[in-house]
Amino acid sequence: MRSAWVYFQKEMREMARSYKLAWIPVVFIILGIMQPLVTYYMPEILGASGDVPPALLETYEMPGAAVTMAEALGQYGTIGLLVLVLAAMNSLSGERYSGTAELVQVRPISPMAIIFAKWSAYLTLLALCLGLGAAAAAYYTEQLIGVLSWNNVLSATGLYGLWLLCIVSLTLLFSACLRGPVAAFMALLSGAGLTLFNSLLPLWMDWTPASLQGLSAVLLTEGSASIGTALVGPLLSAGVLIVFCIAGAALSIKRNKLAN
Repeated sequence: MRSAWVYFQKEMREMARSYKLAWIPVVFIILGIMQPLVTYYMPEILGASGDVPPALLETYEMPGAAVTMAEALGQYGTIGLLVLVLAAMNSLSGERYSGTAELVQVRPISPMAIIFAKWSAYLTLLALCLGLGAAAAAYYTEQLIGVLSWNNVLSATGLYGLWLLCIVSLTLLFSACLRGPVAAFMALLSGAGLTLFNSLLPLWMDWTPASLQGLSAVLLTEGSASIGTALVGPLLSAGVLIVFCIAGAALSIKRNKLAN
């Protein structure tokens, strides 16, 4: 446990030196602020374009605060997710192909401790980024559009964060056995596949982690009472997927210390 803590500190220092702890939160804050601003000023934006009839502008109805917040969280499932995957794609593959992984394992630290330390570091980064971004989005939504239930905002952000954590965990798993760009592609492809199957087969795939995105929006717009037991399957499958990714990545670096 002590070796994992030391390795975690080393990962956080590397994130600080590479400015990941600075620029990634800034990206998430900007994404969070953009949605309520665009929603609020949409009539002016459409009017300035000159292509929208005035009668159509008069019928424009501004979405509610909960809907706007749900759309803001949805931004993190596209651009935000891409940023996180690109940040994590070389976490293990870079060390494998440079030979650093073998040097690290000379020390008294297990592969599981290495993976858990890296995963914890990216969990910390995700919590920081998503927390700041969601707080900025909620603040501007309340200032411009309407009042939000902060309990629902916190719960919905946690659900969406769990979905993002699943994809980050997949990135670490693929990074343990593939090159960085390929690992990023496979992680994004897996996330897109889960989302696609969940949208095409909602009754059969409602237990997958991809359902957390929709449940997060439902929690914001309709409240926690409308979800009921629908959370059980996605939460369990997300937990199993994360554990599988951590164990699989540890097994992979144990078997392949050096790049082929």
